[in-house]
Amino acid sequence: MSRSVIIVDRFAPEARALRRTFDERFADPRSTRADRFVWDYWHVPGQYTALRTPAWTYFPARAYAALHRRLVAWGRETLGCHDISPPWLSLYVDGCRQELHGDLPHGPWAFVLSLTRGRAFTGGQTLLVRDGVLDFWHDFASERSVEEGQLLRAIEPRFARLIVFDPRIPHGVRPVAGTRDPRQGRLVIHGWFVQPRPFVRGPLPARALAARIAELTEALGGWLGGLPVAGLVSVAFDVDRRGAASAVRLLSDTTRVPRAEERARRALVRRIRAAIAGWRFGAQRGGSRVTLPIVFTRE
Repeated sequence: MSRSVIIVDRFAPEARALRRTFDERFADPRSTRADRFVWDYWHVPGQYTALRTPAWTYFPARAYAALHRRLVAWGRETLGCHDISPPWLSLYVDGCRQELHGDLPHGPWAFVLSLTRGRAFTGGQTLLVRDGVLDFWHDFASERSVEEGQLLRAIEPRFARLIVFDPRIPHGVRPVAGTRDPRQGRLVIHGWFVQPRPFVRGPLPARALAARIAELTEALGGWLGGLPVAGLVSVAFDVDRRGAASAVRLLSDTTRVPRAEERARRALVRRIRAAIAGWRFGAQRGGSRVTLPIVFTRE
């Protein structure tokens, strides 16, 4: 499990219909139809250059709603995030880019869904600073050379690919070069997964789960001590008819601590999983599956 980035290829069948809408609106470059005039040229010198528009208003309501439901369902079950932020549709043609930056405090996970067709340009990759760079001096070797590939991870904008990453990590978009045709540029829908909170599929009562969470929260106060941890741990587990928790598994984990505290961080995550494995809820009408996000903040 990557603690920095998740990549899901062929994520959304809806991508074809959304892309078709975009292509139809730009098919005739001389057209003056109103829906061609909705783009904001977003330029912050030295930082951002792209064309953008709200995705939820750009596309037909039915086509966009299907994608929205898919993203929300995936975020609830995989990340423990209840919703997504209102997403942007961004277009990158020659000269467009995003320099390295971090997103705080928009949401615990960011996402980029590519609607890019073909590769008529160079650049356009999503760039993420590698974990080793963020703690560069820990294992520094005076005789070891370093090139971009060791410093940055570059992810291609393949059609229908979903990239989900920890937005605290410095990230950007490599400059696009080679085309000024909107239909040949880098086209992506992007935003953040937000509102981490428990998600239950099945008859488990919310009040029963809330009681166990309150107990865990109280215990965490003692387990943490002075551990300077920040991030999101999302755990999934099943509850059988007898009310016993089972199959406790770690879905995602963006918690971070200083290098010297890494062993304690790992022990904390194991302790959380062990505590959940011991939960009992009493007899149930049927089985349930629970996604439980746990947020740690540091000031």
